[in-house]
Amino acid sequence: MFVVTEADAAAIRTVFEQEGGLSAAIEVRRRFPGITDNVKAREHARTIAGWQPLPPPPSKSRKCSSRSLTR
Repeated sequence: MFVVTEADAAAIRTVFEQEGGLSAAIEVRRRFPGITDNVKAREHARTIAGWQPLPPPPSKSRKCSSRSLTR
């Protein structure tokens, strides 16, 4: 198991779009040295390249009125 930051995902996505799957697999292996299998690295690269960036967090929620708390 490994954690992919948004920066890692963006870099892998960029390489995948510009240079293809093999280059993206190399980028995955460069960023995650524990992945030693090229087939798995290509699978991970394709998966990560398909991710969309996370949407911005929702704005702060509305404050509850004191009326709703007394019910």
